[in-house]
Amino acid sequence: MQSGQIKHNNTGRIGIINRYAKYLPVTKKTPVITLCEGNTPLIFASKISNTLGVNFKVYLKYEGLNPTGSFKDRGMTLAISKAKEEGMSAVICASTGNTSASAAAYAARANMKCVVVIPEGAIALGKLAQALIHNATVIAIKGNFDDALAIVREISDNYPVRLVNSINPNRIEGQKTASFEICDSLNGAPDFHCLPVGNAGNITAYWKGYKEYYSYKKIESLPVMLGFQAKGSAPIIKGKPIKNPKTIATAIKIGNPASWQQAIDARSESKGLIEAVSDNQILQAYKILAKEEGVFVEPASAASVAGLFMLNKTGYFDKYKTKTKEIRIVCTLTGHGLKDPEIAIKNIKTPKVVESKMQTILKAAGIK
Repeated sequence: MQSGQIKHNNTGRIGIINRYAKYLPVTKKTPVITLCEGNTPLIFASKISNTLGVNFKVYLKYEGLNPTGSFKDRGMTLAISKAKEEGMSAVICASTGNTSASAAAYAARANMKCVVVIPEGAIALGKLAQALIHNATVIAIKGNFDDALAIVREISDNYPVRLVNSINPNRIEGQKTASFEICDSLNGAPDFHCLPVGNAGNITAYWKGYKEYYSYKKIESLPVMLGFQAKGSAPIIKGKPIKNPKTIATAIKIGNPASWQQAIDARSESKGLIEAVSDNQILQAYKILAKEEGVFVEPASAASVAGLFMLNKTGYFDKYKTKTKEIRIVCTLTGHGLKDPEIAIKNIKTPKVVESKMQTILKAAGIK
């Protein structure tokens, strides 16, 4: 294959359980509740690659093209399928948005009741609309995500309702399939993998998937995991929970990650790092992805690319900048831009209003 190209699979959209059943905790008795999630694009980002150096190949794992617009669908298909297998009739989750949208959609598919607890005023409108249209019971509380998670954990411990946040191990099992897809497309593991870190389930899942593929001898090496939190919501970096996290990237606005230790383990075992990026850096990457690569993501997704830019600027990749070895980097883009359209609207110019005449339009468009 030519440089920058990837291998495209021929499986189509059959869902991650059907595609990777032998690597997942399912049996013939497991009802497969699917919306044909997974098999998302791994997009070669030529312009971003060029900013790093001639031997760097950057790929974007665009999880925003899952059925409900985020990576959450990978874990949710398995969590809901297993809950159905166990005879549960209701599920519950705390959410800053994407989990609620996914849980509501898959619960609807499974004919199950879905209860969502959200922090008041801390969920993007696009995500809230999804949960509501899928007929979830959405309850807003006076508090943050961590308060909401504590409540739903207590409820699930004492009532017949299954918790489907990422502390549910089936969520991690489903989400690890993204790393399988990356390796299948690249015919091996990337050298580095950049991703946003909020509740830390994703970095946990990707690392689990890479290690499993390595143990099955499907790949010959493991990537260095590079995780990025928002500066106003960086408890792992600060080494303590943050009571009132602040960031425009609502999907990673979490002060006490449920998978904190697993994220630390992924960082340490892969000899990687977890750093913080500012909201300004996130917005800059957000705009570059849209304007230069044609990929529209929600702000939290752009944290992975913001982190990549930051590390490049500080010289992290300098020792790899040779013409003799190709360095492959994957950046996970966790959710679609339409999840949070208000951020996009605030950061674009309003359309010009002109007379409906050809010459006027040509002049306004700068076409000569």
